Amino acid sequence: MFGRFLASAALLTGLAGPALAGSETLKLAPNGHFMAAAEINGRSLTVMVDTGASAVALSFEDARRVGLRPAGADFTVPVATANGTVMAARVVVRRIAIGGVRVADVEGLVLPDGALGVSLLGMSFLARLESFKVENGALHLRD
Repeated sequence: MFGRFLASAALLTGLAGPALAGSETLKLAPNGHFMAAAEINGRSLTVMVDTGASAVALSFEDARRVGLRPAGADFTVPVATANGTVMAARVVVRRIAIGGVRVADVEGLVLPDGALGVSLLGMSFLARLESFKVENGALHLRD
């Protein structure tokens, strides 16, 4: 399920639009990506929503912030990043929330220290939503 994905290392703060319960709208950031203020396992992180990533991919640093600490032997999944192939560790993220959108028990990957500049919310998160679509420079999420 995890496959390979291309990870972007650009980190810009994005703006989230007003949300109804169970929905959220993200505006396109100046860097051309959808950035979001997410709550992961109860901690706030800035993430990039990436439909090209097959899985949620957490930087090593962000994973530690949200209480995920895979051991060295857990890094067995090859992942293609902008800086080459690295070995990642499979994890299950207890809870991810963006505004009113909440998803529990999401499969993800933790990349090694320094391998990822910004954590990504990929298809293992997006596929769990009722819908997501891009329209007029905005990404609409609904759980």
